[in-house]
Formats: sequence, C-alpha cells, structure tokens
Amino acid sequence: MTAFSQLPLSAALQQKLAAAEFLTLTPIQVQAIPPALEGKDVIGTAQTGTGKTLAFLLPIIEMLDREPSRQALALVLLPTRELAMQVLEQYEQLRSKSMPKAALVIGGVSEKAQITGLRAGSPLVIATPGRLQDFINRKLVDLRNVKMLVLDEADRMLDMGFLPAIRRIVSILPIRRQTLCFSATLEQSVAGLVNDYMRNPVRVALGSVLKPAESVQLQAFEVRPGEKLDTLRQLLYGEKGQTLIFTRTKRGAQRLAKELTRDGFTAAEIHGDRTQSQRNGALSGFQEGRYQVLVATDIASRGLHVDDVAHVINYDLPKMAEDFIHRVGRTGRAGLQGRASSLVAGVEVMELRQIERTLQLRIERKQVDATGSNLPKRIVQNTLPTRTLSALPGEVFV
Repeated sequence: MTAFSQLPLSAALQQKLAAAEFLTLTPIQVQAIPPALEGKDVIGTAQTGTGKTLAFLLPIIEMLDREPSRQALALVLLPTRELAMQVLEQYEQLRSKSMPKAALVIGGVSEKAQITGLRAGSPLVIATPGRLQDFINRKLVDLRNVKMLVLDEADRMLDMGFLPAIRRIVSILPIRRQTLCFSATLEQSVAGLVNDYMRNPVRVALGSVLKPAESVQLQAFEVRPGEKLDTLRQLLYGEKGQTLIFTRTKRGAQRLAKELTRDGFTAAEIHGDRTQSQRNGALSGFQEGRYQVLVATDIASRGLHVDDVAHVINYDLPKMAEDFIHRVGRTGRAGLQGRASSLVAGVEVMELRQIERTLQLRIERKQVDATGSNLPKRIVQNTLPTRTLSALPGEVFV
C-alpha cells in the first residue's frame, strides 16, 4: 500500500484528500492508519515530520462520519498551542460540510470564543492539557462520551510537566475507548502512559528517533565567543532559502532577532514571552516567505509544519541531546535536502562532543575563512577529513 486512494476511506474523505493533494502515504501512515481504522489502540514512534497528524486525523474523521454527533466523541491532546492550531487547520481542510467544526481549547488566548464553541457542540476537541483541565474543573466541557483519545507528542507533554493534567483528563474518559499515542521517543514515562491507558496496542516503530534524517547535512563551526554573531551573519548572507535559528533563552531570541533586523534581514521571533497573536503572525509570515529568518526557542522545535526550511542554525546548543534531533528535524522535510549548522564557542565545544557521543553520530567540522575582512566572508570546509553521520544500531529510520 502506497497511496491514500488504497485506504478503506469514505468517498467524501478520499475527495478531500485528493483536493488537498495528499497522494502518497508515508511509512508511519502505512503502518498506523489501517489498525486505527479497525478500532485498535496504536502506539507510534517516529521521527518528526513523518506525517503523524494524518495518521490519527483520518481515523477520527471516519469515526465521526459514521457517528454524527454534537457531543465530544474524539479528543486530541497536544503540548503547544501552535501544534493544536495546526491540527485544527488540517481537520478543517478535510472535514465534510455536514461535519461540525472542531472545538479548540488552548491557553494564551481569550477563552470566550472557546467556551462558545464548546457550548455549540462539537464531536472533536483539540486541546492543550493545562487549559482543558481548567475547563474540566469549571465544568465547561463534557468528555464522558469520548470514544477516541489521541496523545500527540506524548514525550514532549510529559517533559513540559503535563502528566498530572493528563491523568486528570483521562480519569473522566470512558474506560472503553480507542487510544492512539504518538511520541518521538518511548521513554519510561511514556511507556507508563501506554501501560496505564492502552489495551494491547499495535506497535509502530520506524527506526531510532535519536538520529537525524539522512536528508539533513550536519555541520558545526567552532568559533571564539565573540565571533558567533559574525559567523551567523556570514551563513545568512550565503543562504538563499529560509533559516530557522534556535536560541536557548527567550531574552536571547529577542536580542538576536533585533540584531538581525538591524542588519537588514527580515526576521521574526517565537518564544514564551510573545502573545499568541504575535506567535501566529511570526509563524504565518515565515511559512508564507515574508520573513527570511525565524528566531525561536525550543517552543518551535517540534511539530511545526514549515516544509521548506533550508537551514537550521543552533546559535545556542540545546540543553538535551534529544532536542538537537527535534531542532534539526525542522529542515530536510517532505523529501527535500536540508542543512543544520551549530555555532559553538568555549564550553559549548565540549557540549557538542557530548551530543555526538549521546546520539552516536559525528558532525562535520567547518571553519570560517579568516583571510577576508568584509562581509560576506567565504565559508570554507575544514581541511580535516570529512566526518559523516554514523548509523545507529536497530531499526531503519525513514
């Protein structure tokens, strides 16, 4: 099975998929959608950007098509507002005119419209755990009839401290339900959720997720502490496509975005201190090509759908090796080639080597040509032997 047209879906949904130009199934969709359509629980682990959203949305839409209702029959939990809104957008693209709109329950925005949507009745609730728990405590949402629960980016939700909220939410759901869980990793905490809330789940594992996609060229520049910004400018001057830059702190993202704007780059920023409307504007502007550069904290490292990011730059290294994978996974998507650069100075040189050891990979070292004095300087390859990624043991990754 390689095409959506081969799936046992309704004619209406097949037409919507064709109109949206969803033609070829990704490996996780091939393995996860059929058992989900059969009503089985599914636990899926796969690299970011592999099509997990459709892997759970299609079974949900098929279920809602068979059982028209204004009661909440399906619940999707996600770690961030941006991911929730992207799932909502995908649902709106695929739902039939007769199917009610989904209810969005997220923090950071006015709750009035969300409460109105819930009271109007919707068979699908798309939510972040914190705001949904608040609505449950205030008796603003009824989840007693949910037949399908989706935990998307489960490991990220647990990293963000949402486990108590998740347990509170699941405790009021019917015991007899279908549960789909998708996670970048199957750590002990996620395994605990699987054991507690799933019944004989079908396991879908597409290789080790602690490995960058082979479509991403990894490189690093070891520089002096005062040379980071200059090196970044040179990389940006030489880049024709869009670039996503990661910093470790919100303040660092603010400062860097302002600095790049002063340099003449069209730059936007996404981090926790931005309002939801500011974050939406930055993301949509980047997606539409109005911004060449998006500076972000790790809030943008998972699940954000921007398929044509040419270059990811770690201006600051992430705290955890796993986050390195999620950051570089923002490029090299949808069959395209991508590039990921890390700028390291001082103690970060040792931190980068620790990331290499943890992830069992080698990152090609490059250096800046110091012979010129004016920007843009030429980026040249180090004369050291080229070092490439080394495959991890285990399953083949997609």
